Amino acid sequence: MASYKATRIPSFPRLGEKVTQDTLYWRNYKTPVQIKEFGAVTKIDFSPLSPHNYAVTASTRIHIYGPYSQEPVKSFTRFKDTAYSGTFRSDGQLLVAGSEEALIRLFDVSGRVALREYTGHSKAVHFTDFSADRFHILSGSDDYTCRLWDIPSSAEVSRYSEHTDYVRCGTPSRLNPDVFITGSYDHTVKVFDSRKERSVMTMDHGQPVESVLLFPSEGLLVSAGGRYVKVWDMLKGGQVLVSLKNHHKTVTCLCMSSTGQRLLSGSLDRHVKVYSTTTYKVVHNFDYAASILSIALAPNDDSIIAGMTNGVLSVKHKKHPEDRKMVGGTSRHRPAYRVFVKGKNYMPKQDDFLVRKREKAHLKQYDKELKRFQVSKALDSVLKPHVRLKTPEVTVAVIQELNRRGTLKNALAGRDEKGLSILLSFLIRFAPILLTVAEMVLDIYMKVVGQSAVVDKQILKLQELVEKEIDYQQELMEVLGMMDTLFATMTAKKEAAALQSRAANGLAAVIQQL
Repeated sequence: MASYKATRIPSFPRLGEKVTQDTLYWRNYKTPVQIKEFGAVTKIDFSPLSPHNYAVTASTRIHIYGPYSQEPVKSFTRFKDTAYSGTFRSDGQLLVAGSEEALIRLFDVSGRVALREYTGHSKAVHFTDFSADRFHILSGSDDYTCRLWDIPSSAEVSRYSEHTDYVRCGTPSRLNPDVFITGSYDHTVKVFDSRKERSVMTMDHGQPVESVLLFPSEGLLVSAGGRYVKVWDMLKGGQVLVSLKNHHKTVTCLCMSSTGQRLLSGSLDRHVKVYSTTTYKVVHNFDYAASILSIALAPNDDSIIAGMTNGVLSVKHKKHPEDRKMVGGTSRHRPAYRVFVKGKNYMPKQDDFLVRKREKAHLKQYDKELKRFQVSKALDSVLKPHVRLKTPEVTVAVIQELNRRGTLKNALAGRDEKGLSILLSFLIRFAPILLTVAEMVLDIYMKVVGQSAVVDKQILKLQELVEKEIDYQQELMEVLGMMDTLFATMTAKKEAAALQSRAANGLAAVIQQL
């Protein structure tokens, strides 16, 4: 007796993302470790010194974590109100932070108490950083001013009041200790030189500016605000080089890889986009559970850390070859039965005949029902949500198999309101492919029209789709008829031309003979 042949399911190419070198690289990060903070994580900053601890600013605290620790190794909690912008100095010894109290505090990383407090701002200080010479602090505040402070004397060196709205971000030049850049909610990005009384360059972002970032060469500047990320050419007087609009909500933060070849942007739409700095195309995308407020890459690109509005810190570490070896080393390979019978060192001989076990074919549920000639149950099994929604090609293949066997009408008949509604919704989705099946369903269930409002609506929609498909096919037949006529005319003309050429050649030959 011949064995039952399983229903052949056609395979179709999956329309997924294109796997590139960037995809493989960014997927090489481990599953994220999540750390719960006391409030929204507004700033993450890595220490430039190994082992590259990172400072997390959230609520009224700044926590310093080790690269692989899930508990803070140091905490600064002397803030009476929300802390902002905890940032390391380039030597990793000092840390500066602003606060809602309009104060700037300077901390020694090895201590707990603030070394200095800088007063002068009248509203919350959202941006703080160190200048390249390590002796000055930059600050930007909601009082519309940005200021430069002397670290040893705690004195205000210079003040700029050119912004007309909150100053929420900024960055110092790492090549020139006198130059720094600020971004404001007045839609402008300004470049300041502490040797001048006014800004030396102004760029209009067009949206409230949330973050600014300099390229390593400092020839290009990136600003983020609204849904836009814009790149400015500093050497051409602040000319827009490219404007990127890949996020659906406000872009809140920026960071760059250690090589400067990849730019990352985080947004309230819960996505982090990775751009190539040569083409400015999105090369990868990270999804998160909540809106992103801050993001940072470790100096050696070993970790990606994102801070979210729900107070969760997501830490992804890069996989290393040693990790794979450790994982691979833990698995034990069990020896086969023949090892125990023949011995560990047994080698097969030339005349040995290997008897293989016949592998048992495991049939799917719909094949089991078809084998038992239960056609209605076979159709029911492929109309279940996990089959018809995730693998609709299976449902279509089984319906076509039932039609080939001539038992489709029996399988479609006798359905209740719920079953008929599910069948109709599937046929509406795939009406062009299952046109004959749709016509069969309309013939069977046209008698029950008027008994259910839901079914009536679906039957009317299916009927419209069938009529539309029939109209398309009729138009296509007309087009095919016209094309056949054209081809026939062209063929006739070619044959006539061939006959004329042959006659002319024959006449020429006769004349030559005469």
